[in-house]
Amino acid sequence: MEQKIKQLAHELGFDACGYAVAQPVDAIARERYRQWLVQGRHGCMSWAERYCDVRDNPQLLLEGARTVIMLAMNYYPRQKQPRQAPQFAYYAYGRDYHEVMRERMHRLAQFIQAETGCDTRCCVDTAPLRERYWAQRAGLGFIGLNNQLILPGKGSYFFLGAVITTLELRPDEPCVLSCGECRACIEACPAHALAYDQPVDARRCLSCLTIEYRGELSQWVREAMGNRVYGCDECQRCCPHNSQAVPTAVADFEPSHEFLSLTDADIRHMTSAQFKRLFGHSAVQRTRLQGLQRNLPSSGGERE
Repeated sequence: MEQKIKQLAHELGFDACGYAVAQPVDAIARERYRQWLVQGRHGCMSWAERYCDVRDNPQLLLEGARTVIMLAMNYYPRQKQPRQAPQFAYYAYGRDYHEVMRERMHRLAQFIQAETGCDTRCCVDTAPLRERYWAQRAGLGFIGLNNQLILPGKGSYFFLGAVITTLELRPDEPCVLSCGECRACIEACPAHALAYDQPVDARRCLSCLTIEYRGELSQWVREAMGNRVYGCDECQRCCPHNSQAVPTAVADFEPSHEFLSLTDADIRHMTSAQFKRLFGHSAVQRTRLQGLQRNLPSSGGERE
């Protein structure tokens, strides 16, 4: 079954698949997360404070869980926005990854249920699960200093998803690599949200501030943003592991011509109906039209 599941995962468009034993996370990971919360480094993401018991133990997500199956899918775009355009993080270029991943993961889960009779639960950033921790445990990659999961030889432009199952599968060897002496992402972060010995400081992370934060943006944030309006990829663009990133083979993640041609003026004068048509099945809907327009230059000067 180990090989059958991985073969089907590959056929469904996943670039990596690995297995980890469903059990409580280790003490170091638990304490690191607690300290992140205590220090307030989660910023406005109050949801991170909830369900800590479930985050510590995936068995609480599915009774009788024996295995966490971790999956990774490449989203690196073949076509990119012009540099002078209002910038969106690459992961938001195409169709919402929740939809794309969930559809394919359910097919994998149905296969497991039909073949073995075992229960499954699919999680695509929709449950209190430490996806990067379990991806590392399942041998997919390691968590870099940029707090992204880095797949050796492939980079970090990957969505993660998990299928928790009562089926017992032989676990893969955890990935034990690290960033070593590289500090490229720490030095490149435009808002200084990264540190060598700490998780990301969401209070300074432009991805968090442009997407999750609902208030008015401080002047220092606007200066650090540049022409970013949704997310930030700087800590990934500078990463040596992404120097040979290969464009995704998933057509759903490719941007439309309309998206690639967006200007500040288009967003500033966009109506709710236009926003829904363009971003109705996109991760961008999380920030809403009001948030997207807030992220434009406050001076009113527009880049065409």
